[in-house]
Amino acid sequence: MELLKKAFPYLYPMRKLVFILFLLTITTVSAQKDLLAKNYFEQGEYEKALTLYTKLYKKSPRFDYFKAIIATQQQLENYSEAELLLKGKLNSQRINPQLYVELGFNYSLQKNDSLANINYNKAIQYLETNVVYASSIAQTFEKYSLLEQAVTTYEISMKINPERDYSYQLASLYGEQGNLEKMFSSYLDLIKKNSSFRSLAERNFSLYITEDPFNEGNLLLKKALLQKLQKTPNILYNELLSWLFVQQKDYKKAFTQEKAIYRRMEDGDMSGIIELAYIAIIDEYYENATDIVTFLIENATTPEAKIEGYQHLMNIEIKTSSKKEYAKIEKRYEELLDEYGLGMETYKLQIDYNYFLAFQFDKKEIAIANLKKLSKEPLTNFQEARVKMQLADILVFDEKFNQALIYYSQIQKNVKGDLLAQEARFKVAKTSYYKGDFIWAQVQLDVLKKSASQLIANDAMQLSLIIRDNSLEDSTQTALKLYARADLLTLQKKETEAITILKEILENHKGEKIEDEALLKMGELYETKGDFITAETTYLKLIQFYNEDILADDAHYHLAKLYETKLNQQEKAKQYYEQIIFNFADSIYFVEARKKFRMLRGDEIE
Repeated sequence: MELLKKAFPYLYPMRKLVFILFLLTITTVSAQKDLLAKNYFEQGEYEKALTLYTKLYKKSPRFDYFKAIIATQQQLENYSEAELLLKGKLNSQRINPQLYVELGFNYSLQKNDSLANINYNKAIQYLETNVVYASSIAQTFEKYSLLEQAVTTYEISMKINPERDYSYQLASLYGEQGNLEKMFSSYLDLIKKNSSFRSLAERNFSLYITEDPFNEGNLLLKKALLQKLQKTPNILYNELLSWLFVQQKDYKKAFTQEKAIYRRMEDGDMSGIIELAYIAIIDEYYENATDIVTFLIENATTPEAKIEGYQHLMNIEIKTSSKKEYAKIEKRYEELLDEYGLGMETYKLQIDYNYFLAFQFDKKEIAIANLKKLSKEPLTNFQEARVKMQLADILVFDEKFNQALIYYSQIQKNVKGDLLAQEARFKVAKTSYYKGDFIWAQVQLDVLKKSASQLIANDAMQLSLIIRDNSLEDSTQTALKLYARADLLTLQKKETEAITILKEILENHKGEKIEDEALLKMGELYETKGDFITAETTYLKLIQFYNEDILADDAHYHLAKLYETKLNQQEKAKQYYEQIIFNFADSIYFVEARKKFRMLRGDEIE
């Protein structure tokens, strides 16, 4: 042999390679047969599945093949054969106790509940012999929706061996059983042991609580948290109470909890209060937001924190004031900038101030001059980019497109690779679109469709579709140019003029793809003007004639929200939210529609 190795040394590595390739071939063939068997099973061709699984099991006696044979026999109603196979395994030297569950289920399929329960109990009793099997036994119970037995399995295993922690599994099962009190308590115990479970717990809590503070889930979670807080004071419970109150949009109570947390934090961390202020502002609870921001200003330890607080306060004031009060707001901004200066420390406040001047107080030229001056201050690249972004946006608003494009291009160059650069690229596309330069706009949008920001990618995709769809059938792009003009007028808050152009599109371009876009935008503009009845009629028309098109879900969502928030027709709102759930499962509005539907139905816990 040694002589052969010396004479033909290349043969032995070759034999090893052949052997490996042989093994790989066998493995690949088995995997293909496994997939084929699964496919037969899923298609209801159980005889074929059984034949394949039996062959696979003979070649490789794997446990998953055995279970597949049992499941297939049961589908064929060959319960006696399944029973014999299961008992044979259970009589072997090495017992797998989850097979008692399988045998019990086999009896339950034959309506023999007494024998089924005997075997379920055998599986649970086996834990006293070896608690290691707790997970596999419980999971088998869960597979057959035997939740009570699964709970018992986990509970007994934790009593036998307290080091085995199944709090998460139990919490989930309690929820499925509808035992909310135990579910909340288990999750809270779990979070206390390991804070990394908090976000997961909050996601699960969201399935059972609503905006209604008197909903059963809300009341039980509040009760559980208050009991924990009284028994063992812990900031965690204050944070979760604050989270619950935010879900209920009770920002006053959430603020009380956040203040309690702040006072107990040695480092004076106000991040929770700051986040609460943001949420209250976004949700337009301006009275609560004002109280929160005022507290932030009064307790701020640095000038930067105070400035940020005033920035929020001024934004609230703008949103809650009429045009008659704009002069007072302008004066207040000037007082703040006199106090804190016009340098980089106040650049965000200055951006907000000039946005107010340009877009609301009709003082575009002053805002442009102010921002040009600010851009020359010693700012960081990102600060300068944000200033130039605001400046370019105002120039677009003022229809100075070429100047705006210069600034957007500078931003892309100065903060290359940042999301701000992608936003600037999208605005280049949008500005080109307003100008009627659809080819260059499309070039930019094609790049942005692969953007790291999902929001920018979605916006790019939407605008790209508008341009592409409405360029194919109309080489002159007449309707698209009109639509882009209406879009710009909307930005300029010239709703009446925009509606006039959209009506022209609908009258002169019947049957073209742009009709549904025009109807949707018209509905939105009527809403902005407060003409909710005409908005309703417009959305209904869009649904009537374009229910199979891409904007149908938008129309349903806008209409549902209109009924819910403006026309006070909750039943109609529920009807259109429900249509999104059943007919537009891939819609971006699906999750929100489901949440709103459940809230309006009043029985969210399922």
